[in-house]
Amino acid sequence: MAHQTPKLDVESLQTSERHRGKCLDIFLLTSVLFLFVAVTSLAVVGGMVVMRLQSNQEPRLHIIPEGSQRLTGHTPSPAYKMQNVAYLGAESSVLDNGTLKWATIKYGEGTSVGSNFEFNPNQHSLRPKQAGTYFIYISVNVSCSFKCKAGKLRLIVSDKLSCDVDLTANTASVSKKCWTVTRLNGEGLITSTIVPKEGLKDWKLELPGSQFGMFLVD
Repeated sequence: MAHQTPKLDVESLQTSERHRGKCLDIFLLTSVLFLFVAVTSLAVVGGMVVMRLQSNQEPRLHIIPEGSQRLTGHTPSPAYKMQNVAYLGAESSVLDNGTLKWATIKYGEGTSVGSNFEFNPNQHSLRPKQAGTYFIYISVNVSCSFKCKAGKLRLIVSDKLSCDVDLTANTASVSKKCWTVTRLNGEGLITSTIVPKEGLKDWKLELPGSQFGMFLVD
């Protein structure tokens, strides 16, 4: 028996080490899964809000023409906390280098720009009045009117969001949604479009389904 004791101790230590190793693996796996679920949940919630806004908008699309004065939104629906939500519809289908033109959308008795935001129709900029963390998104639908060549459209929302839309040759339409969550301190956001040197002939931006918006997260 005296010769077997060291062997038992070694086996006991090996068993203990294997047990600790399994516990560490389970802890690491649980941590990774938690982070994945948290990020996925944020994306899903943001996507659901975007889809809800689009579904609410489509039956009563009405673009307000560009004016010379700034437009401040109202709060048509407290249930959706519209004062902390703002979204705009595309005003022009032309795709060229420059500023993408947006316009407010009729929403009930008010507009799609909540009272905590300010839209400047001259600069086509959207500005939150309150500093905070915002979910910002852009959704575009690009269609081909004839025999279109392949190309790339880049959309840049100030220095907060960049969205590349790959246009496949002879494709009827291409849709793309991009989003980010970032801190804003009251600065206005402008959307710029960048097209290839040869341009995007016969490609055009579809006004229904092309949006830019944001809502307050925290």
